[in-house]
Amino acid sequence: MNPYSTPKAQTMRLIRGLRNLQPEDRGCVATIGTFDGVHQGHRAVFHRLLAHGRALGLPATVITFEPQPLEFLTPEAAPPRLTRLREKLAAIAAEGIARVMLLRFGPRLANMHATDFIERLLVDGLGVRYLLVGDDFRFGHNREGDYQLLQRLGAELGPPGVAAVGGARRGFEVENLHSIRHGETRISSTRVREALARGDLEQARLLLGRPYSICGRVAHGDKRGRTIGFPTANLPLQRRRCPLSGVFAVLVHDLAPTPLPGVANIGRRPTANGTDERLEVHLFDCDQDLYGRHLRVEFCLRLRDEQRFDSFAALREQIVRDATAARQFFQR
Repeated sequence: MNPYSTPKAQTMRLIRGLRNLQPEDRGCVATIGTFDGVHQGHRAVFHRLLAHGRALGLPATVITFEPQPLEFLTPEAAPPRLTRLREKLAAIAAEGIARVMLLRFGPRLANMHATDFIERLLVDGLGVRYLLVGDDFRFGHNREGDYQLLQRLGAELGPPGVAAVGGARRGFEVENLHSIRHGETRISSTRVREALARGDLEQARLLLGRPYSICGRVAHGDKRGRTIGFPTANLPLQRRRCPLSGVFAVLVHDLAPTPLPGVANIGRRPTANGTDERLEVHLFDCDQDLYGRHLRVEFCLRLRDEQRFDSFAALREQIVRDATAARQFFQR
């Protein structure tokens, strides 16, 4: 199943910040996290949340952040994103989640104390009745909030769904969903990044529950590819760093009834003295005008590292070899 084009994605409500909450948004079951990649562990969280929501007759809400917290707090050390916001929201919607609360992570949220986060967002804002978090979840100023604080305050506010003293607030139940594993491996966004960095696309697929792909809209590039007989579709990555690099055999979706094969390069194009990371895709036997088209590029096989060549003629010879290897892979 393609998680980026499903009927469920059309029904999810996106709430951009507390100021856009509507009265009907109060009363829900919820979970909180960055959910980068929406991997198998995240999906297990969503499935558990949906089951509890059905039992209580309440919608499931995912609370997440943009930018991701580490991108604001330590931008130079922040890990490469597995998914852009658009891709992440589509993958969450594909799991049947009713609502996403998207919080802007900036100075105000970074400096908010954990107790204020609980009272203003979870209690007064969303009216959460049940909260599901991971075993390593931390939140609030200086990461002072944790599962134990959530559990204590949820209980102090009164039984879930029962008005506390004064009738203004309601307590909530908290559940700790422990690590999800694939064999002996803990499923996490970090593990997915590690697999992609070493070119292990099969391990990444197992952890994600789907092949790794990148979405984007084709933009005008340097047009050097067509001068050497290999025109490429240039997709700006729109992220600080990409989790994988090199040359790959790929399948491109959303252009035809079936995916189209090709070869792609992710990197800085050292032969052309490039400075920014790009995804450039050469499609086999395709003469469509792709400018402005939105594509999803699925990575199937890593062929080699990106490298610098002494001339464009040498680069062309290598691309011929790359294309041959990719064609042979797809024929198999």
